Order: sequence, then C-alpha cells, then structure tokens
Amino acid sequence: MSFEKDGVQIAIHQIAKKGNYHCGDSYFYTETDDEFVCAIADGLGSGEYAKESSDAVIEIIQSNIHASVEQLVKKCNEKLWGKRGVVLGILKLHFQSKMYSFSSIGNIGMMTVSKQGQKKRNIPNAGYLAGYKRSFKVVQEKIEAGMNFYMFSDGVKDADLSHALFLNQNVYEVINQYAQLNDESRDDDTTLIGICYQGD
Repeated sequence: MSFEKDGVQIAIHQIAKKGNYHCGDSYFYTETDDEFVCAIADGLGSGEYAKESSDAVIEIIQSNIHASVEQLVKKCNEKLWGKRGVVLGILKLHFQSKMYSFSSIGNIGMMTVSKQGQKKRNIPNAGYLAGYKRSFKVVQEKIEAGMNFYMFSDGVKDADLSHALFLNQNVYEVINQYAQLNDESRDDDTTLIGICYQGD
C-alpha cells in the first residue's frame, strides 16, 4: 500500500502472523499543514484481543493529533487501564522547525536513512503500556529533505533491516521488495512503514 501527501511519501506493508486472521498491529498516519504524524501499536500477544488494545490506542492518537508525542504516550497509557497492554511507537515530523520527535515503548522500532545512505536506529524504551505510570524518553532531532524513516513492529528482524534494499531512496520500492521476502512464514505480526520526507 502506498500514498503521497504534500510533505511525505508513505508506503506500508502489514501481514498477520502465520495462521492468524487478525493482525495485532494497528497503525495510523495523517498530515496537516504543520506536521506529519505516524504511529504503530502492537497489542501484546496476537489475534483479536491484541487487536482490540492496539485499536484503542490508535483511536486516542487520531483524536489528539495536535498533542505532543509525550502527551500522546501518556493519554494512550491511561486508555489501557484494565486492557491487554501494547507496545507503541509515535513519530512526528515538524515541518516548520525541520525537526522530528519520536518515542517508542517496547519493541516498536524506527530506523532513519539519510539521503547519503547513513542508517541510524533509535533505541526504544523498555517495557509496554498497560495503564501504569511509567517514565519514557522522546528523541528530537533534525530532518533533511530526502530523509527516509522506517517504523516497524517486531515481525521485522534485524537481518531484514541490514539488507541493502533499505539504501534505496524510493520507499515504495523498498516496501514492495520487502513484502516479497518470505512473509508467509512470519512468526509474528509484521508492520513496516516507509516514510520519505520531501522537504521544501
């Protein structure tokens, strides 16, 4: 699946764990005049109940897109009281300041690839969200035109990310090629979102 907005190009691949009808991962993205917001939530375990928790978190983000990343994580955590927990990653690209903000709790990862081909992995905060108060950090760094962001759930393996295909500047081609890599044998729900910041 691929889309193009004014500020970004987006390509998405998602598949449920082998043998499951429901994918426990949920995602959301939107673009306003000022920013681009993207999130992946992965309900603990897999199947229908995992999907219920991840969907609840995504609904919170959809309803509060102008909140900061820190505020969004806190609101999502509050929503999960009494539900199955989730791991969560939220990315915001701030068009005016040319900065991005990212936070991840649990095994939702993000890798950036500069136009020059330099890869950088962000280290998630340990644990998961389940309604209990917890500390976490928000990474804030500069963005440049042509910079690619890859957000992913734990169905995407380290060996996948080391593949040379991620050096391709075209996120559509990267995601399409990735989708052909043995997805039928995946042992976990898999979501991979490629985002290219277009710049001015």
